[in-house]
Amino acid sequence: MNPLLAISDLSVTFATDRGHVQALDGVSLSLNAGETLAVVGESGSGKSVTALSILGLLGDSGRVSDGSIEFGGEDLTKVSDQRLREIRGNQIAFIFQEPMSSLNPVLTIGTQVAEPIWLHHKKPWSEAFEQAGELLQRVAIPDAVKRLEDYPHQFSGGMRQRAMIAMALACQPKLIIADEPTTALDVTVQAQILSLLKNLTKEANSSLILITHDLGVVARYADNVAVMYGGRVVETASARELYKNPQHPYTEGLMASIPKLDGDPGSRLYTIEGQPPDLSNLPSGCSFHPRCPYAQDKCTMTKPTLSEVAPNHLRACFGYER
Repeated sequence: MNPLLAISDLSVTFATDRGHVQALDGVSLSLNAGETLAVVGESGSGKSVTALSILGLLGDSGRVSDGSIEFGGEDLTKVSDQRLREIRGNQIAFIFQEPMSSLNPVLTIGTQVAEPIWLHHKKPWSEAFEQAGELLQRVAIPDAVKRLEDYPHQFSGGMRQRAMIAMALACQPKLIIADEPTTALDVTVQAQILSLLKNLTKEANSSLILITHDLGVVARYADNVAVMYGGRVVETASARELYKNPQHPYTEGLMASIPKLDGDPGSRLYTIEGQPPDLSNLPSGCSFHPRCPYAQDKCTMTKPTLSEVAPNHLRACFGYER
């Protein structure tokens, strides 16, 4: 079975005042229909840039310098802007980090949820608006039909995120990309939003890319996981396999950083020493070697490539053993 999404050797550069910065370096990912892929890593690892590359939302300064993004057999790096506009919000939907800055403050919630239905499915506005009310009901907004005329500032943070999910589901997309969808929400609301998103995508048989730094979220909601560091994928595996048997020092460090309820009282939390790399001045060789407790001379000179260490379990590391 061919994957719904196949990213191969993707490299992305941005033009900055300090010259060209390579934000992604040879990223390869795949996602099958109906699956949930979690992309994890620290801030600056390339998670959001990977997601934005899929829909060609890199802005004027960013460009795909190498690689391909195959979606349904179509290379999105080679299609026209018009074709991308037909895909955005229709076949691929995006849920951004902060709904208050993603929603238009001068348009009602109903208008914003109905617009993709009217635009892509060519339905009359009255029918699209009616369907918007049904979508708000599906995402469990109280008095959904009455709230269609409300503006974003009249919704709480959790309700705004629910409205964003309703917009994402409006055209029944094949793929939904959720970039840190629970940022700035309290823990209880986070769980509600993630459960809602997972259940609704499952009902629609949509695939989901979940970008997060919360490994607890990964354990509960993801089928497969890709760990990114310094603009590269350093490990991929099923969520169960990754938690059971992490095979990259960075992944091991992320796992060890999770607070444990059964830990010794008063013990210090584990931290990964050092800072994430500066993408404009990456270290030679493996970009994680300055922070890696297992680094060898070879790690400072040569970039490791992804290789299989177990069935469907890949890592980019030179012979690391826990």
